[in-house]
Amino acid sequence: MAKQIFVLSSRRLLLLNHRGGGPGHLGEQLAGSAQQQQQLRVVSSWNKLCQQLGVGSAGRRFKSAAPPLGVETLDPCQLEDLPIEVINRKKDKLDLTFEDHSAAFKSKTTWEVLRALMVFQVCGIHVVVDNNEKLMKFGQTVLGKKLFGLLMKQTFYGQFVAGEDTVRIAPVIDRMRSFGVKSILDYSVEEDITQEEAEEREMDSCVSHASIEEEEANIAGMSAKGDKEFAEEIQRYQPHKEFGDRRVGVTGARTFFYQGEATCERNTDIFLKCIETVATTTHTTGFAAIKLTALGRPQLLLQLSEVIARAHQYHQEVTGVKGPVIEGNTDPGTFEQGLKEAGVEVEKPAVQNWLDNMTYDKQGLINMFDWGGLLDINVLLQDTFKVPNLQTGRMEPLISALTDEEEEQFKNMLRRMHTVFQRAKELDIRVMVDAEQTYFQPAISRLTLEMMKKYNTEKAIVFNTYQCYLKEAHRNLVDDLEQANRQDFFFGAKLVRGAYMEQA
Repeated sequence: MAKQIFVLSSRRLLLLNHRGGGPGHLGEQLAGSAQQQQQLRVVSSWNKLCQQLGVGSAGRRFKSAAPPLGVETLDPCQLEDLPIEVINRKKDKLDLTFEDHSAAFKSKTTWEVLRALMVFQVCGIHVVVDNNEKLMKFGQTVLGKKLFGLLMKQTFYGQFVAGEDTVRIAPVIDRMRSFGVKSILDYSVEEDITQEEAEEREMDSCVSHASIEEEEANIAGMSAKGDKEFAEEIQRYQPHKEFGDRRVGVTGARTFFYQGEATCERNTDIFLKCIETVATTTHTTGFAAIKLTALGRPQLLLQLSEVIARAHQYHQEVTGVKGPVIEGNTDPGTFEQGLKEAGVEVEKPAVQNWLDNMTYDKQGLINMFDWGGLLDINVLLQDTFKVPNLQTGRMEPLISALTDEEEEQFKNMLRRMHTVFQRAKELDIRVMVDAEQTYFQPAISRLTLEMMKKYNTEKAIVFNTYQCYLKEAHRNLVDDLEQANRQDFFFGAKLVRGAYMEQA
């Protein structure tokens, strides 16, 4: 089996491949001649350097490790065995004060700097931002569409948009790359519909068509009445009129509205074209960005987010440990004992099968459900998310009712995700899954993390997005990184301020 040793520097990553079961096995292979002894000494030094850099054999930094070291901080004896290109590499001095204006704007012309100043000054005027559509229609009426379009291309459009197609964006990408700036290609065209149409589409796409005679007072033996915080969290994932037009207050991201499975298929084709464009225009150095609400029905994301909240509450009911399951490090035996104390007959085959399929390792539980199995096996959502009722002992679904059509729609969403990420892996392109509204985000993050586990086996292809204005952002990031370490896949993350503060 091929092993990989990574040596980190401030500018790049160097890779040394070797074969064997570990350093000891490798040493046995190399021993036998003076030249091989020299190779062994080099590899040994590289291994020691990896340990100092906090890098394991799988190329990850350990959580407790110190930050990566630069070459200038290493001992002279270690420098002797490093490749000459590492020792003599050129690197820019990192300015953490962000006050080196010449470095920050060296890729910009004087006109571009002045345009940026003007555009951002105008964008800071609330009256202009709030009435931008009216002002644009007025400008088209006064100047005509052609002249108004030319004016916009030289100002706002030129500031924020690289171009209309692959041909037009290529020069912009090449110029940025010459200054060491890589590109993220994002499909940002938005359908022109009224607020009333947007609200109608949103509510229709977020309400299940399954017939429910009466809302359950408790699910799986858990009652939300006694826990106000849990009840409020569950309420967050229920469709309500306040969802309204998801475009309101969001100026930095495109909003997709569900218009049927055919539209989701078209969105998938667009994302695939974006990935192929990244591959050809950036020589695989860039990123593509997608939104999961473009690939399926938003109602399914709401219901999955609700399942995650209920799973946390169920774990708390059984173990007494509050918060995400992975933070509890609960031993499976302890969890089973908690079920026994609640009166559940754990000897029943259905309960034992569920316990056997929970996701855990030597440190304890990671997830109560096999989310990876959901991605790979043709199973129903309602069959996947079943737990023993804490009062009756019967296996019951944590997810609210779904129709056969909605089950099929979820399979379609997963298929589209697989199609996008598989194509990205084939072309060696990294894909960022954008964050969205908080009532969708738990499901989006969970599905993205499971896709990481499948596609990030050799390098980071799938990236999740963390909105740092949210209080739980740091906690979520730490928990997800913990899962990546424990399940041995490469973790990809994008940190952003967040664009949905007004739509929490």
